[in-house]
Amino acid sequence: MNTDKRIEEFKRLLDIMDQLREKCPWDKEQTNESLRTLTIEEVFELADAVQAQNASEIKKELGDILLHIVFYAKIGEENQQFDIGDVLQSINEKLIYRHPHIFSDVSVSDAREVERNWEKIKLSEGRKKTVLGGIPTAMPAMIKAYRMQDKARGVGFDWEHKEQVWDKVNEELLELRHEIENQDAVNTEKEFGDLLFAVINAARLYGVNPENALEKTNQKFKKRFEFLESQTLQHGFNMKSMSLDEMDKFWNEAKKRGM
Repeated sequence: MNTDKRIEEFKRLLDIMDQLREKCPWDKEQTNESLRTLTIEEVFELADAVQAQNASEIKKELGDILLHIVFYAKIGEENQQFDIGDVLQSINEKLIYRHPHIFSDVSVSDAREVERNWEKIKLSEGRKKTVLGGIPTAMPAMIKAYRMQDKARGVGFDWEHKEQVWDKVNEELLELRHEIENQDAVNTEKEFGDLLFAVINAARLYGVNPENALEKTNQKFKKRFEFLESQTLQHGFNMKSMSLDEMDKFWNEAKKRGM
């Protein structure tokens, strides 16, 4: 699609939103607050499409999210706060300002140095007072841990050698086992958290996104368990009355089939 066509289609979307906001009973009632949960749902649907590597669904979900962006901007325009032009201007100016190695005379050697400069620039803008201040409070815990560790790395707070993280993982595992043996529920929860945080850190250091890795394991478990369920039904068994060894036979069959 050429540039003129892209601009034409974006203008068409803005015109459609104007009409919906004026004429559609549902669209007229929406507010920033009512859209919030729907927007979150759309982002998760995009994440599912990306996970599935489904280009057609990615395109569809990107359209849904773009609609939400235009919707919020339309509400902002009605409230005389901002419009879509202001939104676009803001992100354009931010990208230029935060990429001085592209749009100015700053030199960088690699992507890590770009990240370090990015964090320094954000701190200098005064929008947040600390390195971790910009991380949303409501972000899921695993993603939040990963982002906090990554942002800390951006200002040099990280292991000197990534192999060192395994000493920390082992230390946290021993501490967890100690609290479990002591039957201390409060400290057991604390040590579970510390162990998970250390494992997430290890994943980051070895270039693995823990959220993506865990989701792939979730999907693998789901496929194998659904195969187990289907096979027990086909053989006239009741899972509740089966032994673990009996279930393992179907589970291992699922593994052999590459599930």
